[in-house]
Amino acid sequence: MDKNNAVYEAILIEDERAVRMATAQALELGGFKVHEFASAEEARSWLQPEFAGVIVTDVRLQGRSGLDLLTDIVALDPDLPVVVVTGHGDVTMAVEAMQAGAYDFIEKPFPADRLIGTVRRAQEKRRLVLENRRLKAAWEAHPDVPAMIGQSAEIERVRTLIRTIGPTLVDILINGQTGTGKEVVARQLHIASGRRGQFVAINCGALPETVFESEIFGHEAGAFTGAQKRRIGKLEYANGGTVFLDEIESMPLALQVKLLRVLQERQLERLGGNDPIAIDCRIIAASKADLLRMSAQGSFREDLYYRIGVAAIDLPTLAERRDDIPLLLAHFVHGAARRYERPVPHWTGAQMAQWQSRDWPGNVRELRNFADRLVLGMVEVPASENAPGAREAGGLGALPEQIDAYERLLINDALNASDGNVALAADRLGIPKKTLYDKVKKHGLVVGRAAG
Repeated sequence: MDKNNAVYEAILIEDERAVRMATAQALELGGFKVHEFASAEEARSWLQPEFAGVIVTDVRLQGRSGLDLLTDIVALDPDLPVVVVTGHGDVTMAVEAMQAGAYDFIEKPFPADRLIGTVRRAQEKRRLVLENRRLKAAWEAHPDVPAMIGQSAEIERVRTLIRTIGPTLVDILINGQTGTGKEVVARQLHIASGRRGQFVAINCGALPETVFESEIFGHEAGAFTGAQKRRIGKLEYANGGTVFLDEIESMPLALQVKLLRVLQERQLERLGGNDPIAIDCRIIAASKADLLRMSAQGSFREDLYYRIGVAAIDLPTLAERRDDIPLLLAHFVHGAARRYERPVPHWTGAQMAQWQSRDWPGNVRELRNFADRLVLGMVEVPASENAPGAREAGGLGALPEQIDAYERLLINDALNASDGNVALAADRLGIPKKTLYDKVKKHGLVVGRAAG
């Protein structure tokens, strides 16, 4: 099983019964559910575009060959990974298969661990492709939701949590410093939930205490001076959706008691009213403070902390995901260049190393503001940043690593601009299509995947 405890799946096409049985057994021992076929014709009639697994096929089959099947699969879904099995020394067939779009090839006879390793890597690629298709569809349905930019282990951990707990009904607490992207994560959780209601954001730190209760719970006409008509509160308005309570540490203690009761009973009473009103909204709270410490100090209710903290997501600071800074900065700079109608500025590896070594106390928000100033020509780069040895001083890797990172960024941008069309992206980059495929594989990119 993979890291999300999902079953691996493989389609195996092999016309020699003994070889098919042995290969299927090896795959099953490796954690795969195997669908066996003796011919390309049988397998093709079973295949669907959204098949979640990997195809393993011998290249030489009775009837249609493995290469014929590969052509059909590429036409059906070019992102479906196909591992081709060739005879020993059949280099021509292997090269032809790779040029036709195969994920990889292995030669007979092969050890079981070689087969399992290759097919597992192909399965992981398939999982990423399907996940990113789902996310892309969600982002297209919600174009106002900002993407999560980055490829670091820290941000991938957050993505995994969003995929895992997003579709559940559990209330969630997001912990993170100012500027780490708490609302971005909350919006992604809302999309992952599939809930059709509104996403309603409330900044608890910006609401005066005098209007807090009315804003969140609503009020009846005449509930207080100036309440001339009934008003629906945020919790009721978000029926079927999600309420995001930012800076929940700022919520007055008296209202914390009422919120706890609402979360426990899933109903509320408007200010000045007596009738209980059922609500159906998910609560996502966010805090930049240590709520457990505040609870010990008596400034935040401990029972509310444990109620909203059943599921928690801790966001990394920008300093904890420095490898994402080149991608984040490039994304923000391109956006700022479009907004201000300015050219995209260039920077050196030494400058990027200097920026990666900064503390960035304002985190991603500070980096985004920095990108704006960079585009507007308001950033003065000290001469020392361009001095020889500045790269080494940063302790962030050698020049080839920076070149690789920049190449990866350029390829990712070209693929995004071409909507995943590899031929068009290759033309934009001025390189052969085969070279681009090799570089895509080298950098671990997924064709059609947007940065983020």
